[in-house]
Amino acid sequence: MQIMITHGTLARTRVLQFSRWRLLAAGAALVALLVLASGTVYHFVFLKAVRDGWPVVSQLVRPIVQDELAQRERFMRDNLDAMAQKVGEMQARLMKLEVVGERVSGLAGVKASELLAPAQPPSAAQGRPGGQGGPYLPLRRAGFDELNSALSQLEQRADSGGDLFTLVESRLMESRLQQLLVPSIAPVDVAVGSGFGVRADPITGRAALHAGLDFPADPGTPILAAAGGVVMADEWHPQYGQLLEIDHGRGLATRYAHVSKLHVRRGDVVRRGQHVADVGNTGRSTGPHLHFEVLVDGVPQDPARFLTGRASATVGARKPG
Repeated sequence: MQIMITHGTLARTRVLQFSRWRLLAAGAALVALLVLASGTVYHFVFLKAVRDGWPVVSQLVRPIVQDELAQRERFMRDNLDAMAQKVGEMQARLMKLEVVGERVSGLAGVKASELLAPAQPPSAAQGRPGGQGGPYLPLRRAGFDELNSALSQLEQRADSGGDLFTLVESRLMESRLQQLLVPSIAPVDVAVGSGFGVRADPITGRAALHAGLDFPADPGTPILAAAGGVVMADEWHPQYGQLLEIDHGRGLATRYAHVSKLHVRRGDVVRRGQHVADVGNTGRSTGPHLHFEVLVDGVPQDPARFLTGRASATVGARKPG
């Protein structure tokens, strides 16, 4: 495409050449400029005319503008109602979680009220209800400010709830580990033959302290660790015979005496219920059985106070051990 430009009779003629792409770019730029100009005129002239009540222009464009504004308002209200409904559902779910958290925290020994206590004004925090009042202005629909405030409160409660559940999980895990390190299962699944306390010594016949429990069983019967811990001794003892001792931490230890065979060695980590030895008749013994002791800071304790089930049952007829 060529455009010839002349000026006067003697002036030199100028020729402008335009390619197809240049024309398309110029057209697009012109359309964009017109759209921008129309939008500017609409927003800064027509809307201002409606708001300020210009005599002629406002009457012409008011129906169009009002219809658009009404559509925008309906759209915003619908979104606000949906958001408000979601916030209500989140609040209900969070309340259920808080109730469950309070029950679980009570089992774990954690005071949820101290962690989840909401912030209070100084007068309420000091135990004095501060003065309150003002006109009653009910809200028909939740606005942006109300929703933002509700969401902020939900976020704070969710953070506190997350901290609570983390603390409860830590306490429960700690309690679980402590239970695993306390002797709570019978090392041999048989009835107790001789209990803890003073008895007639089976060899001398004189009164003597029996510092543990005797579990009479056939030689080779599996002996299980009453709790998890670390093997601190696997040795021969003149009185105990073949002896196994497990350290459970915090000054707590267990002994397994008169065994015939050891399946663990010193320094090994054992778990509760693990097969650690076999019943035997070694050392100062009158027959095959397991002599089981529980010591706290080196002092013998009654194992029946720690064990559950069969080990805490009524002690049967005393047998030599």
